[in-house]
Amino acid sequence: MPTDTATTATTVDPAQHGLTKHSHGAVPVQSRAERFASKNHADFPPVTGREAEWKLTPVPLLTALIDGLLDGSPYEVSTVQQPGVTVEWIGRDDERIGRAGTSEERAAANAWSSFEKALAVTIEAESTQPLTITRAALGDSPRAAHTVITAKPNTDGLVILQSTGTAHLTENVEIVVEDGARLTVVSVQEWDDDALHLASHFARVGHGAYLKHIVVSLGGKVVRVNPSAHLAEEGADGELFGVYFADAKQHLEQRVYVHHDAPHTRSRVAYKGALNGDGARTVWVGDVLIGRTAPGTDSYEQNRNLVLSDGTRADSIPNLEIETGDIAGAGHASATGRFDDEQLFYLASRGIPEAEARRLVVLGFLAEIVQKIGQPELEARLEVAIEAELEAVGTK
Repeated sequence: MPTDTATTATTVDPAQHGLTKHSHGAVPVQSRAERFASKNHADFPPVTGREAEWKLTPVPLLTALIDGLLDGSPYEVSTVQQPGVTVEWIGRDDERIGRAGTSEERAAANAWSSFEKALAVTIEAESTQPLTITRAALGDSPRAAHTVITAKPNTDGLVILQSTGTAHLTENVEIVVEDGARLTVVSVQEWDDDALHLASHFARVGHGAYLKHIVVSLGGKVVRVNPSAHLAEEGADGELFGVYFADAKQHLEQRVYVHHDAPHTRSRVAYKGALNGDGARTVWVGDVLIGRTAPGTDSYEQNRNLVLSDGTRADSIPNLEIETGDIAGAGHASATGRFDDEQLFYLASRGIPEAEARRLVVLGFLAEIVQKIGQPELEARLEVAIEAELEAVGTK
């Protein structure tokens, strides 16, 4: 298993991941920026399931991904080459690896320690067509993966990461948006029902650059996609969206982090999900840090969950940390609830049957995020997939 020399983002003791030391023992980390980071799996203590990072996750199902030996060899991908975009496998020593971020938990570090080659996507000129990378044959053995997406200065592109089939996968995805570039990255999880998927996405957004990051999670047994956006240079702009539909016994999780680290940066975070069926579970944690070096920041995050049946659970935890008094705006919101009776009454009063009214409300609720993708063919296909989810749970 390849390994890397450990690196730390701060002076936090790695033996107390999630804790900082003082003269009287250990106290919880008070700032999101203080988390320990390393590329080496062995630098993180064992996961017990009691850690803040893991206590809402079904850890016993993920032991092989967190601590097991992983197959880090290149895997089969399907893509259609687009002008101005290159797709290639690169070695671990390539200078593009590690530019966007470093793993902050043990499963991500296991993937970083284990991958043999990374899949590199480089946008070198404005691309008028989306690049879709599809993986559908990963199999059920534990795997590691690493992907690097780079948008060169002043380029414009759309990259779709499409995942289907069965998989036991832990991975890191790095996204670098260089100065003046505009990039949309869409990660679509339509795994089979038995799939286990842990993913950490790290993004670095440069001067005057723009990133739109969208997570769509519909399939899989346990799917946990954690995007982090570092707005590193003045005028950086990040929009992070997500849509998910959890059915019976399905766990869908996302932990979002936005770090405003430069003046006049902007971020918007909006995640929406629906839950139906006994044991359907979703977790959303949103962290926004506005640093001392980020005057003029404009930030807002929200999470909305629509509960369609009994026996479900949605955890929604927004966090906002502000280290400067000079901001343009900052806020957060979270709501979980059942159908709006007024909407159903309005539709019923116009002769629409209740089952059809419920279907329309759910589609409208989730389609708001799907339509932000900006690629009509994918948007239409995902709306069909959401309708299929609704049919499967008997809401149509």
